[in-house]
Amino acid sequence: MRERFLRTTNALASAAHDLKTPLAIMNGYVELLQSGKLGTLNDRQREVLTDMHSSGQRLQTFIQDFLSYSVLEIGEIRMQYEPGDMNACLSEVCRLWSSRFQERGLALYFLANDKLSPFPFDSAKIQRVISNLLENASKFTPSGGTVWLHAEPYMWERRAAEKPGITSDRRRQSTSLPNSIKVSVSDTGPGIPAEYHIEVFDDFFRLPQTEKQSDGMGLGLAIARRLVNGMGGKIWVESDPGSGCKFSFIIPLKPVPNSTNKGKNK
Repeated sequence: MRERFLRTTNALASAAHDLKTPLAIMNGYVELLQSGKLGTLNDRQREVLTDMHSSGQRLQTFIQDFLSYSVLEIGEIRMQYEPGDMNACLSEVCRLWSSRFQERGLALYFLANDKLSPFPFDSAKIQRVISNLLENASKFTPSGGTVWLHAEPYMWERRAAEKPGITSDRRRQSTSLPNSIKVSVSDTGPGIPAEYHIEVFDDFFRLPQTEKQSDGMGLGLAIARRLVNGMGGKIWVESDPGSGCKFSFIIPLKPVPNSTNKGKNK
């Protein structure tokens, strides 16, 4: 069964990959027309091209999400750890997203934390996780709302079965030094009912009350979960209906060996 699923996933990923080039060409022509270099456009023509460009960008996002999901599902992704500055990493993501938030009438805040020291992490994967969380927040936070991005050192007490006679168990060691980094994205959106707090990270899942307003495939949070798990971390959501959402993830300061951890959060 698993083998059959992987074959299907590979076939669909190949089809999605084949769509990338013609879609990029189409988007390029639309942008060329919008620039006015091929002649003056009337208001109606500009309106049509704007809709075409928006639809093309959405389709491009769907394809990229599915390709990312496929790579994660068949276990071909590897982490690239390099010493880096988490503040700089998150600041760059905010800069890239700021214009989109402004267009949607949303405020996006990030304040660098001077308690974060450089440590080895996969910057590109972290930025993908943050981008997926920001995309999710921007979709469901009403105009005039606010989104906050925050990072801090964190002491992660991972639960493990006790083994008699082992005195090196980290839970028995007295230490106040943080062993991980916690990153959170909070918003002033409608919130998520408690019964969906785990399910929102499943593949192709969309909240029943948002299915009509969402234009995604339901893969953003699933991809974020797989990437965080692959870094030896954990991701979760805290929320009450009407009180916004706070998505958080933690990753260890000491990198885990390259792996393709596709399991659920620990």
